[in-house]
Amino acid sequence: MKKAIVLVALLGLSSVAMADAFQKCAGCHGANGEKKALGKSKIIKDMSKADIVAALHGYKDGTYGGPMKGLMKGQVAGLSDADITAISEKIGK
Repeated sequence: MKKAIVLVALLGLSSVAMADAFQKCAGCHGANGEKKALGKSKIIKDMSKADIVAALHGYKDGTYGGPMKGLMKGQVAGLSDADITAISEKIGK
């Protein structure tokens, strides 16, 4: 019984953490990824899940991005692979 309670608690915390990962994005991209961040980015809700994952990993390693590359590198630096997947699942097609 204790193991089940701990597992449910951990799953709940990880869901909250993943939801928080997108909150960082929503400030510029909108609650549903519907905005061009600072008037310059793609509208991320129109991107596929795979494209979102590739873009976020590219921002992390410096291989992706246009005018927002420097800003985004700092934004995604602390995201884990699980966070990136969760963001793509929430927003991507």
